[in-house]
Amino acid sequence: MEGADVTTTVRRGLVRSRMRYAQWVLTNEKSGGPPAHAAECVACGESSEGADDWEPPQLWCLRHAGRTGHDLFRGMVTSYFRATMHQVL
Repeated sequence: MEGADVTTTVRRGLVRSRMRYAQWVLTNEKSGGPPAHAAECVACGESSEGADDWEPPQLWCLRHAGRTGHDLFRGMVTSYFRATMHQVL
């Protein structure tokens, strides 16, 4: 991914700009904690609590389906990424 750092100065009514392009890289970040797993019912929008693995959200889905008859769920995983400048072009 590329981004630009733009610096603008004004002298005697003239605008001068300097642009610096850089390549950025995303990496998985472990210090933010483990990925969080959750599930959401598509029919009503109710959702499970976040967990460190899939078992608790899956059990929530089965219990919710038994109580409500709702049978379609969205699984979600939240993880962390860190952006670092790889190379200035």
